[in-house]
Amino acid sequence: MNIYRWGERPLSDLLIRTVETSGVSDTVREIIADVARRGDAALYDYARRFDGASLDSLEVPREEIDRAYESTDPAFIQTLETAAAHIRAFHERERERGFQMEGPEGSFMGVKITPIERVGLCVPGRTAAYPSTVLMTAIPAKIVGCRELVMVSPPGPDGRQPEAILAAAKIAGVDRIFRTGGAQGVAALAYGTQSVPKVDKIVGPGSAFVAEAKRQVFGLVDIDMIAGPSEILVVADETGDPAYIAADLLSQAEHDVLASAVLITDSMALAEAVEGELSRQLALLPRRDIAGESLEKNGKIIVTDDLPSAVEAANALAPEHLELCLDDPMPYLDLVRNAGSVFLGKNCPEALGDYLAGPNHTLPTCGAARFSSPLGVSDFIKRTQYTYYTREALAQVKDDIARFARKEGLEAHARSALIRFEEV
Repeated sequence: MNIYRWGERPLSDLLIRTVETSGVSDTVREIIADVARRGDAALYDYARRFDGASLDSLEVPREEIDRAYESTDPAFIQTLETAAAHIRAFHERERERGFQMEGPEGSFMGVKITPIERVGLCVPGRTAAYPSTVLMTAIPAKIVGCRELVMVSPPGPDGRQPEAILAAAKIAGVDRIFRTGGAQGVAALAYGTQSVPKVDKIVGPGSAFVAEAKRQVFGLVDIDMIAGPSEILVVADETGDPAYIAADLLSQAEHDVLASAVLITDSMALAEAVEGELSRQLALLPRRDIAGESLEKNGKIIVTDDLPSAVEAANALAPEHLELCLDDPMPYLDLVRNAGSVFLGKNCPEALGDYLAGPNHTLPTCGAARFSSPLGVSDFIKRTQYTYYTREALAQVKDDIARFARKEGLEAHARSALIRFEEV
């Protein structure tokens, strides 16, 4: 990993993230059109083409889900249950309540909260299967009472999804599961097919093809966000342990060759020590080729003059995951403006958030933390406003309504208020 001094190079150079999208948009557009036109037949064809699977059916039967749960290592089932309990406890605190307020002369107005009826969950497969993603996407939706959760996840060549994925879906309360993924899975959720029901919103991460498919169907359905490659940014001072920091950086680098791992520190000695530790630990990893390419493409170590400057540099990068790997991180938390999820102290590796702590791991990437938020219960609800006015209350404001409407050249608006008082 290259070491840079903050301020030596243009900020734009340090903000670059490698995101390869060449040819993705056109391919995705063709896939979406094909699924919209041919439905299930297209999904069967893509399963053969992309997954090497010849499927007898698209939907996973309930008996197969139950068998997967029973066949999964009981110790891992307990881990899933523990994680699910933590995720529920955290997101229960996020529940949004409607309100009603009084207006003049017996009028009132307010907001009612309604769950989105049918939600589609995208769960990655192929190179890596993530039961944690099942829990993180399904549980907040269940908390607010979404009527139906429909999951898509690509099958293996044997036509099945990993048992751990199905077990997590059972624990999280997923209603229906389909053997399809990628852009074709997103298209099936957005348009519906003979087997896959059309949903109202699609959430969950995936490849560049999944992200682009979500972008293209947005408007037909809602989406949570456009998720890019995983990111971690560690802020540390001279007291940081190089082994801990290197391990945390590699925990994201092993996801994908496009993942981004960055250290920002006010200590050149620590920067050099972490660089050496990365080389040592990288050689021990089963996914060292992926992690190594990730570090080479997107890894950076940035040295600043002091810790406040390090946090300011982190704000400029707006990372998905931010570790404040410090003895006393709390004074610096208030300085953080742009981050998806913040991990405080030296005993809080980002992997804790991936799996077990409770806060969601579906987070804004590629700098979107400047304007976007983690997945939560608010992603699965709609707010509907309502207003009630008595005749007496309307009489007090009718002239203002008419005046406003006529200023905007909308005479029918004005008349709709005045006609009730025979003033037109």
